[in-house]
Amino acid sequence: MLRFAPSPTRNMDIGDLRIAIFNYIISKQLNEDLTIRIEDYDKDKNIDGKDKEILEFLALFSIDYSRAVHQSDSLKYHQKIAMQLLTQKKAFSCFCGDEKLKELKNYDGFCETLSDETVLEVNAPFTVRIKKPNQNIIFTDMINDDFTASVLDVDSFIILKHDKTPTYNYACAIDDMLMDISLVIRDIKHLSDTAKQIHIRNALGYTKEIKYAHLPSISNASDNSLKLLIDEGFLPSAIANYLVSLGNVTPKEIFTLEEAIKWFKIENISKTEVKFDIEKLKSINKKHLELIDDMRLSKILGFADLDIGKLGKIYLEEVSTIKELKNKINTIFTAKTTSKGLEEEILKIKECLQNAPFYDNFDELKKYIIKETQLKGDALVKPLKYILTGSLNAPDLSKIYPLIKNYLGEIIK
Repeated sequence: MLRFAPSPTRNMDIGDLRIAIFNYIISKQLNEDLTIRIEDYDKDKNIDGKDKEILEFLALFSIDYSRAVHQSDSLKYHQKIAMQLLTQKKAFSCFCGDEKLKELKNYDGFCETLSDETVLEVNAPFTVRIKKPNQNIIFTDMINDDFTASVLDVDSFIILKHDKTPTYNYACAIDDMLMDISLVIRDIKHLSDTAKQIHIRNALGYTKEIKYAHLPSISNASDNSLKLLIDEGFLPSAIANYLVSLGNVTPKEIFTLEEAIKWFKIENISKTEVKFDIEKLKSINKKHLELIDDMRLSKILGFADLDIGKLGKIYLEEVSTIKELKNKINTIFTAKTTSKGLEEEILKIKECLQNAPFYDNFDELKKYIIKETQLKGDALVKPLKYILTGSLNAPDLSKIYPLIKNYLGEIIK
C-alpha cells in the first residue's frame, strides 16, 4: 500500500500535487491501494474544510484512492503503542518543561536515568521520549541513494507530547506500520525524519522494509497555489502533465496520467531542486486545449455548440488558458460602444448589419456592406472587426464569421 499524507493546515500547492500524482502512478503500476491520510494532529493550525478541499482537488485530477482517513482517529493506537515502548524500557517519561529544554538547547538525557519509583513520585506533566538508537540508521533512497543518520542525529526525541498526542514522526512511523505501507514518496525536506521513523519501527521489532523516495523540492512551489492555477484556467490534465515531466525525461512532451503509468520510473527523477515555470505550463496547457474535441471545449467555454469550440481553437493562436479564452469569446458577445477614430464607420456598419439579410458566406456579407456603406479597405475591415469581435486585431474574419453567423443578432446589439 502507498499513502499520500497532506496537512489541512495550509493550501495545497503544486509540490503537494506532484507527490500525490507520483503516489497514484506507482500505486497503479504496483497494483497496490493508495490511502489518503490527512495529518490533522496540529489542532491549533488546522483550517476548517481544508481536508474536504484536498479530496476535491484529488477528484479533480482523477487521482483514485481506496480510502481517506484522519490521522487523529488512530490516537488510541498511538498511545497504546507508546505505552508498550515504555513498558519495554525502550521509551521513558521526560519531565523537562519547555523553558528547561530551551536552556539546555540539546536534551541532556537526565530523565532517562530516573528510576521507576522516582517517576511514580513525580506529580508533574511529562512527555514520552524514545531512547536513542544503539547504532546509526542506514537506508537507501530510490532517488538519493544511501543515507546514514548518526545516533546523535536521531537522539532521544519526543513521541508523545504533554497532552499525550503524538508527534509528527511518531504518528507517521506507527501509521505506516499499521497500514502496511510498502513505499513512501514525499518531499526531500522529510529525509532526516525518515531515520527517526525507521528507529521507532525498529524499536517495535517491525522488520518489513519500507522503501523511500524523497523528491527534490520545487523551489517556488508555495508561490503557486493549486486553486489559483485552476482559477486562472489551467486544465488539470495539463498541470499533471507538466508536474510529471518536471525534472524528468519523458518519451513525449504531451501525455495523460494513464499514459504515464506505462513508462514512469521514480528513479529517473532529477536529484536536484527544480523550479516551476509558468510559461512552460502555458505551452503545455495550450497543447492540451488543442487536443480537446470541439464540443467539449465549447461546453468549457459555457456553450454547447461545435462552432464555438472551433472558434475557441482559432483563438488558441493568441492565448493559452481557459480564462484567457473565455475573455476572448465573451468580448465577442459583449455590447460594443465605439473605438476612437472609427466612430462614424462603426455607426454606419452597425446600422447596415442590423438591416442586412442573413448571409452564409462572409464574402457575400462583405460585398453587401461595401455596397450599402461605400466603405473599403481599413475603413471597412477595422471597424467591422471591432463590431464582430470587440478587437481591432482579431483573427481573419473569413475564418471567424462562419462560426458566429448564427449569433449575429446578439453580437451587434
